[in-house]
Amino acid sequence: MLGGKRGCEVPSQRQLKARIRSVKSTKQITKAMQMVAASKMRRAQDATKASHPYEKAAGELLAFLAEQGVTKMHKWFIERSIKNRMIIVIAGDKGLAGAYNANVLKAYLVNLRSDDKEGVKNTTIAVGRKASAFVSRLKDTDVAGTYENLPDHPEGAQFYAILNTAKDAFEKGDVDAVDVVYTRFVSSMTQVADTFRLFPAGVANEDANTIANETEFEPSAEEVLDDVAYRLIGSRLFQALLDARASEHSMRMLAMKNATDNAGSLVDDLTLEMNKARQSAITQELAEISGGAEAMK
Repeated sequence: MLGGKRGCEVPSQRQLKARIRSVKSTKQITKAMQMVAASKMRRAQDATKASHPYEKAAGELLAFLAEQGVTKMHKWFIERSIKNRMIIVIAGDKGLAGAYNANVLKAYLVNLRSDDKEGVKNTTIAVGRKASAFVSRLKDTDVAGTYENLPDHPEGAQFYAILNTAKDAFEKGDVDAVDVVYTRFVSSMTQVADTFRLFPAGVANEDANTIANETEFEPSAEEVLDDVAYRLIGSRLFQALLDARASEHSMRMLAMKNATDNAGSLVDDLTLEMNKARQSAITQELAEISGGAEAMK
């Protein structure tokens, strides 16, 4: 009788111990991923903050040039009625980053629905494995290119391939506008899915009045435009890639912190449950022993 009771209780305790070991192992993994993401986030955050003033000045300068007569017929500044649009959507290569990929892909879908409603055809450049996989499942979207595993500081051939694909399509008139859908990095706790226009260049923005109005051009605005417009446009795409990567690392760090905290809470709950099961088993055995002793009297 005692053996039968004990046999019913021991497996339950063993299962609880196995679950505790499993959760503790998971907690160690999520804790390690949290530390790695935090380290990457700090580097990415420093990079995006360092380049942000340059990108802001580039946007102001392009907007200032667009307001002058020198850009009216320039191939990168011509505004046309939008019948075809290219969207560069920037997502991550990996998951486990909270709502990071879901938020940017949701913003991308909003743009697609807007184009469908207005009768605008669209083409997509997908940056990141998650974006590539998502776009490949869409039926009526043309894909101009997919780019995966970009480094945290994307200055290589892949970056210029993305920029030049968009530039060439706009120059040839294949598309009338190029927009970038990405996650704007505000702080380690705040990231916002956003969209901005890359081509035509110089689309006015709220901050386009500070530095540009103080700028002087030598020998002429036309020559400056030919020399630096490509670099200025590229800096805006470069900043979007930096912001997206900093946002991804920040959201992954937060997601792994939440997972670690939840694992700790689950370990505490399982430990309490196991202690209750052990106490119940001991109490039951003592009661049976006492009952057996009384019966033998």
